[in-house]
Amino acid sequence: MAVNKDKTDRWKEDIRQSVDMYNDWFMRMAPEAYQTTRVQTTRDVEETLKATKNLTYIGVDLLRAKPSVLPSLRMSTCPPLAVDRLIGLAGVSENLVKVMEKGNKMPSRMPRRELDNDLAKIGEIIQNMADPDIFVWLERDDDPSKQELYRAATIVADRLCGAVANPIIRNAQEKRQLAAISEWLTALGYQRLLVGEGTKYEEMRPGTFSFRLNMPVEQEGTGKAINMPVDAVVMPTTAKAGELPLLIEAKSAGDFANVNKRRKEEATKVNQLRRTYGQDVRFILFLCGYFDSGYLGYEAAEGIDWVWEHRIEDLSEFGL
Repeated sequence: MAVNKDKTDRWKEDIRQSVDMYNDWFMRMAPEAYQTTRVQTTRDVEETLKATKNLTYIGVDLLRAKPSVLPSLRMSTCPPLAVDRLIGLAGVSENLVKVMEKGNKMPSRMPRRELDNDLAKIGEIIQNMADPDIFVWLERDDDPSKQELYRAATIVADRLCGAVANPIIRNAQEKRQLAAISEWLTALGYQRLLVGEGTKYEEMRPGTFSFRLNMPVEQEGTGKAINMPVDAVVMPTTAKAGELPLLIEAKSAGDFANVNKRRKEEATKVNQLRRTYGQDVRFILFLCGYFDSGYLGYEAAEGIDWVWEHRIEDLSEFGL
């Protein structure tokens, strides 16, 4: 039974209310989420400055021991360097830079001589391109003052946060959405199961739920199983033995263009689930923000239903 995907007469008003709800949250909470991240990022940059002796030393041994400093160093140059720009300028291994950025480590199979050679090139690029308007002490013979260090750290932190502003907001919004689902379910007597307790979907008791639970799915073309993380997994109180839980994907968006670029992601996910668990698998979206008729029509055509956050009680129509 469809809950919202076939109610096209309600789409326009739901879109309006969803946009209003997102904008209200953004104006009240997004600056706080951004500021919290900015404060922590400033501390991280200060640690980078300390490790590099106030950007006067960016040696091979430092980069090998503390690969986490690389994002701060990229934002310390004039102009700031994107990952691909640094790789091209330094003429170093793409894998090296991306492993340092994403994994905070060194590539396990890269020969030591080649590794050290590339790290030296990265250090040289950063040192030569350090922004003199931020690190004013580099052209002097004396040490920076505490105020100069703090000012430099905040500028680099702003650059880092600016580069990841959308993920910061998206993560804060997802956390809030999951909290809303938890509050609604808990009020009905549902019990939350923590993933760290070894929770598996097939072992969930009726009346329980969990967040970010892995669902094994068959990878197309290979037949191999991979883990698919699902935002919220709920086993209805009326569930019978062997019944699959309701799978909920929390989605938020601050503009219409982005969701239509990514609307195929949900279809890919549900098709993997259906291929593994059959056509009766129940997968829905929990929406807040800018989701227009084009997006909704695409998801509906894929057989995907949804619940709007501003009308969260619609979850009850999915047997919860």
